[in-house]
Amino acid sequence: MPAITVDDVLVLPRLPRLDPAATAYRPVRRLITAPSGYEGEGFPVRRAFAGVPMPELDPFIHLDQMGEVDYAPGEPKGTSWHPHRGFETVTYIIDGIFDHQDSNGGGGTITNGDTQWMTAGSGLLHIEAPPEHLVMSGGLFHGLQLWVNLPRVAKMSAPRYQDIRGKESALLTTPDGGALLRIIAGEIAGHRGPGSTHTPITITHVTVQPGAEVDLPWRADFNALVYVLGGKGTVGTERRPVHTGQLAVHGPGDALRFAADERQDSHTPQLDLYIMGGRPIREPLAHYGPFVMNTRDELIKAFEDYEAGRLGTVPAARVPHSHGQQPPR
Repeated sequence: MPAITVDDVLVLPRLPRLDPAATAYRPVRRLITAPSGYEGEGFPVRRAFAGVPMPELDPFIHLDQMGEVDYAPGEPKGTSWHPHRGFETVTYIIDGIFDHQDSNGGGGTITNGDTQWMTAGSGLLHIEAPPEHLVMSGGLFHGLQLWVNLPRVAKMSAPRYQDIRGKESALLTTPDGGALLRIIAGEIAGHRGPGSTHTPITITHVTVQPGAEVDLPWRADFNALVYVLGGKGTVGTERRPVHTGQLAVHGPGDALRFAADERQDSHTPQLDLYIMGGRPIREPLAHYGPFVMNTRDELIKAFEDYEAGRLGTVPAARVPHSHGQQPPR
């Protein structure tokens, strides 16, 4: 799980030491084990938010962990062209390579530690696929796709694409150097990630060394979702055990506590977490398939606009992909 690493974390800025007597650590409200499924043209995913009430996720909607899978030659898969309106997709690649393209002219290739942030806004068509050379060779693939809701005032904004290279992430460590934090968006302890957001959110990928514990300051007006990408550890001051594919939904407070088990397996030698939080939008939500709007009438209009070709057309130069599959969620 390479993402972004450093030779010596001790040269990085450090999180402040928190005073336990003056810190409100967030309790773990809910612990979910993500069910497995398939997306797009058949690549395996874990549905990280399955079973969590939407008010506890707000402003987030959906999270898929894609892989981890080691493809044989000819096996790598992506998606067909599909529409989106009313939200943002945030795709983070840990291992492997993905090509992205949309009908608004956005797109590019992302690889280890890169993030593709697509604001669908008023609507576009979109495709995600492994490059042809990776299809031919096979190889390791592992990533995440997060859906972030847009507030009503931004749902019909112009589509936008952010190409965030992994090296642009703000890098931090803990006071004892036991963890590496990569801030993709938002701010932690005065350090800001490169992602530009429509509503206040923070996203960070944290790697915790075996036996290390992390006290992470977290905005009190944000929710807090901790997803285990790999490894074993505990979350909360109550030390709830967690492992790969589990999501911990936290209650109120101004800090998170988590730790990595002393003993990890050889495949996942550290605890890797994807931590998300944001200020809830608290607006009505109408979500069906690839559209996230505020009302049923707006959903119907989105489908009508898509069928009428008003969300864009497939460019002549397409990213190679397989055919015959239905659009993903």
